[in-house]
Amino acid sequence: MEIKSLPEKEKDKLLLRLIAKDKVLTEHLHFRLMEDEHDLMRRQEDLQQLIVDGVAELLNVRRPNSKDSLLRMRKLNGSINHHVKVTKDLNSEMELRIQLLNRIPIDFDESVYSSLYKFNEKLTVYFVKTVASALTKYYKMHEDLQFDLQADLNKLLKKVYSGKTATIAKTLGLPEQV
Repeated sequence: MEIKSLPEKEKDKLLLRLIAKDKVLTEHLHFRLMEDEHDLMRRQEDLQQLIVDGVAELLNVRRPNSKDSLLRMRKLNGSINHHVKVTKDLNSEMELRIQLLNRIPIDFDESVYSSLYKFNEKLTVYFVKTVASALTKYYKMHEDLQFDLQADLNKLLKKVYSGKTATIAKTLGLPEQV
């Protein structure tokens, strides 16, 4: 409450110093003040291309495995999280997240004795929890926006229930369709 009693000029100086130290806040302010719908669409298209390129690069590896897939998924998820912190746009977040989850490979035949087996388990858990988080956000969206995403989300849920992730999905109570 002491901040409110400061003179306007001093508050502005403090605010500018704080903003300069936080890169995400700086980018968010730039987005809010200087950008418009076209910039949001450009940001989303750039991220969509990053997802397509990232997954293609993963699949072009001699023999992709669960460790590579988990690392790539976490990196791309981080890019989506950054996009959300800057834009605060739930619709583009959902489209990007569903695109990533539908594209990323998750079924690998790695033996229990393989050093990669632990990554296989981590990947399946991380994948299903990311789907569960996306579903929670999906249910908070307006029904018109939900309708637009329904087909892709059902495709994703089919992917979840057709692989090793089905057991975890059932445990977490994920629906088979929305």
